[in-house]
Amino acid sequence: MRKLKLTSETIDNILESLLKRSPHQYSQYESTVNTIVNSVREKGDEALFAYTKEFDKAVIDKDSVKVTKEEIEKAYSLVPEELVEVIRKSLVNIRDYHSKQKQNSWFTSEEGIVLGQKITAIENVGVYVPGGKAVYPSSVLMNVMPAKVAGVKNIYMTTPCDKEGNVNPSTLVAANEAGVDAIYKCGGAQAIAALAFGTESIPKVDKIVGPGNIFVALAKKNVFGHVAIDSIAGPSEILVLADETANPTYVAADLLSQAEHDELASAILVTCSEKLADEVEKEIVRFTNILSRKDIIQKSLDNFGYLLVADSKEDAFNCVNAIASEHLEIVTANPFEDMTYIKNAGAIFLGQYSSEPLGDYFAGPNHVLPTNGTAKFFSPLSVDDFIKKSSIISYSRSALEKVYPDIVKFANNEQLTAHANSIKVRFEDI
Repeated sequence: MRKLKLTSETIDNILESLLKRSPHQYSQYESTVNTIVNSVREKGDEALFAYTKEFDKAVIDKDSVKVTKEEIEKAYSLVPEELVEVIRKSLVNIRDYHSKQKQNSWFTSEEGIVLGQKITAIENVGVYVPGGKAVYPSSVLMNVMPAKVAGVKNIYMTTPCDKEGNVNPSTLVAANEAGVDAIYKCGGAQAIAALAFGTESIPKVDKIVGPGNIFVALAKKNVFGHVAIDSIAGPSEILVLADETANPTYVAADLLSQAEHDELASAILVTCSEKLADEVEKEIVRFTNILSRKDIIQKSLDNFGYLLVADSKEDAFNCVNAIASEHLEIVTANPFEDMTYIKNAGAIFLGQYSSEPLGDYFAGPNHVLPTNGTAKFFSPLSVDDFIKKSSIISYSRSALEKVYPDIVKFANNEQLTAHANSIKVRFEDI
């Protein structure tokens, strides 16, 4: 992990380094992904099952691809009751938080004019849940619950299975608790293609959400336009903005909580206190040596770990906004005040007891967040991602008559005479 003096050049170099992790930079895999997607689109189940056998070493067919009620019941027997209860508590928090995001249709009426906005839930949604290096029942809850709150009619989930055709039991329990309508044993780019275009076994959806590896990300990019997607997510990232009042042990532990995700994860401290940076560095070394994912953490820190020492709080704020991290912790004497200077961040954690994993698992706000600087223009996954908005327009004859000459002038100015004519015929003999 490198300790650097924060300068404009430092920020530019870091941004260049971080952006290399973006799925948009992995064009060498695109031809492979395109082949997979096109094959599933053309051949359906035949290609889906063949790729599942090739990549996951699992033999599935039309009779076994869908998780059965018996498999879900068995999953409950394999998951400790204590974990089931935690999943249920987390689910309640996530549901309650997202319920506050729900929008209603609205209408205004005045002198023969009715205008409004009609809110309609997307009908069919596909949720992708990873199942490779780690198990993510938390991602099930985070992707499914806002869709349920929005009123999505059908939620279909795909997730890889092991060689014996089994799906991780905690993933199945989370999906059942969240109310997923059907679960399918397939992963990778082939699962994204199946959801986007439909196969004999898997229904076509209108939108696909959920994280995945580079092949999943590129497949989502490929099918965008045929279906909607949430985002093309990059590797995990955390930035901690801290001052001399911060506990270095807490800061180090929080930085490592994201570094353990994978070798491409980034962990950055921004501070005006060189003393804090030195203390955090010592704690990072201590923790890294005792944590179970030591090798992954070390590679992450070597490649994308930084301790940045700024000359002023203004420089620190500018750095935070330039990096636009997925997760931002503000561990300062006045975190709520300092938050007002932040423009770009996926999720903001305030105070020394608001550790990032709180948001990953339990607090309620969504942990599906913008990465790779996209927090400058993207937001966390929310109920809004599962609805559509239709504009409502109704004019009476008298209301249209008052404004029709203006519309005709506008249309004629754009040389769209058919537009003008469709208004004029209602009031003039043509």
